[in-house]
Amino acid sequence: MVAPAPPSSQPFRGARLLMVSAAVVIVVAGLSAAQVVLLPLFMSLFLAVLCMPPMSWLRRRGLPSWAATLIVITAASAAVLGVAVVIGGTIQRFHQELPFYRTRLDGIVQSGLAYISSFGFELSAEELSAKINTGAVMELAGATAGSLVSAFSSLVIVLLLTAFLLLELAGLPGKLRRALGDPAADLTGLSNAARQVQRYLAIKTVMSMLNAALAIGICAALGIEFPLLWGLLAFLFNYVPNIGSFLSAIPPVLLALVQYGPARAALAASLYLVLDFLSGYVLEPRIMGRRLGLSPFVVIVALLFWGWLWGPVGVLLAVPITSVMKILLEHSEDLRWAAVLLDSDAPPTDEAEGATMPAGPR
Repeated sequence: MVAPAPPSSQPFRGARLLMVSAAVVIVVAGLSAAQVVLLPLFMSLFLAVLCMPPMSWLRRRGLPSWAATLIVITAASAAVLGVAVVIGGTIQRFHQELPFYRTRLDGIVQSGLAYISSFGFELSAEELSAKINTGAVMELAGATAGSLVSAFSSLVIVLLLTAFLLLELAGLPGKLRRALGDPAADLTGLSNAARQVQRYLAIKTVMSMLNAALAIGICAALGIEFPLLWGLLAFLFNYVPNIGSFLSAIPPVLLALVQYGPARAALAASLYLVLDFLSGYVLEPRIMGRRLGLSPFVVIVALLFWGWLWGPVGVLLAVPITSVMKILLEHSEDLRWAAVLLDSDAPPTDEAEGATMPAGPR
């Protein structure tokens, strides 16, 4: 007698897929609903990572943890508060002048379309001007910078969270070992991941500060108004690879076009291109290497997802969050395959033997 075939497990796999999909939807909805709480938390995590090197330096000089934390938090508070005050006033003046700039840009677009139409091309300046929102990019620039300043409006909460995070770092390894139930647990992988995250964010922040200083210098030298605002925009968008520098250059170039005409705008665009080349293709690869490279497709998806979820601040945090996720996935045996999918580089393949060779140091 033939034994009955075992029931197929396919329905269970389908049910599992539905459960995982439902869990993802619930998590995304929770992230959106908890934006007011999560944004200060992510800001504090970002500041804590940046504050760890000077705090470690002070502790090696003999200062206790509480004193080193107090000094670092005081310095960070002064820096963030000063930037918020200066940039806040600049953003307010920019919004007051924005209608005038939009009117000038509309006039320039209509003049250009009329000039093209004189060569026999049938273009309706009115219809195209109605469809092309010439001030949208400049409005987005002001909204992005304003969103970050408003995110730091809860500065006391952010700094308190940062201070407590820094104070908890000294006892964190012991807590993790007690949580794992193994006093001799090896935390080397976690320590390496934390160091990589810290190194990435620290180097990226230094490069962003250099970009901001150069952008301010370019705008000031060319007489473009609001150089501090465009410097802040260059600092923020430097965290967005591939397209960040391009996006940060559009508003000041348009403003140069409004103020001085095409020649000054072309010069500003050329200087921004040189800055982007030196920063993105010369300095950063030499300093950071390609260890944390993300696939361009992954970058675009991350920008769309976090921008949809948390607005302009989400766009700025998208790549740091994704990079941190990639580092953590690389140190997980079960999820390392996901880190490979996020990587921008494929391992070299020996075509003669048809075998995949291990990637060397990058």
